[in-house]
Amino acid sequence: MKINKYKHIYEELAAKMKDGIFQPGELIPSENELAQQYETSRETIRKALTLLSQNGYIQKLRGKGSVVLDTSRAIFPVSGLVSFKELAEQMKGPVTTRVEEFGLIKPEPFLQHQLQCNAKDDTWKVTRTRAFDDERVILDKDFLLKKFIPDLTEEICKDSIYSYIEQELGLTISFAKKEIVVESCTEEDKQYLDLNGFLHVVVVKNYVYLDDASLFQYTESRHRLDKFRFVDFARRQTT
Repeated sequence: MKINKYKHIYEELAAKMKDGIFQPGELIPSENELAQQYETSRETIRKALTLLSQNGYIQKLRGKGSVVLDTSRAIFPVSGLVSFKELAEQMKGPVTTRVEEFGLIKPEPFLQHQLQCNAKDDTWKVTRTRAFDDERVILDKDFLLKKFIPDLTEEICKDSIYSYIEQELGLTISFAKKEIVVESCTEEDKQYLDLNGFLHVVVVKNYVYLDDASLFQYTESRHRLDKFRFVDFARRQTT
């Protein structure tokens, strides 16, 4: 799948900020300099900079340019729609994913309600644990409708389901509705997570839609209480 040039520039500049090549508080090169560097138009550069601004990487200063913001605290964005693999690339230390369960199921009434489907709709069930420094601290439970994702493998689940959907199937993941609650630990949490005595987990429930507004995925991401803060970058929109 061909990537737009401005998105490619955005990803390169964002990577430089994550890697510390551009430090917080530093001005990045001007639009003219970037246009020359990437051999493209200033309009393309503006699109890349706008995306960086919207995602909290830079702040545009009138008459000065664009200053790099501190992104080190933005670990699990509340409103963002990114894959765990994309988040893991920003983190320090070893991060591993293990597929605990994988297969097709017929949805019971609870899932029928969450996915707005019926009992005959084949549904992929994917249960994965995420370990940091060999501690299992996240349990991801994904349910995806087979009518939208006809083929899925355990190897894909270990890598990135979203990359597969977008790059191999050519679908566009558009938006999600999220709910964040604190729940008592279940027997499943106790089985798969290193809870270290915690009795509750933070649960992020995601309802994920394609660009035609089709609901194709319901996810519960269950996090050990002490390990993660959920942060967001908010930019006020003016009229």
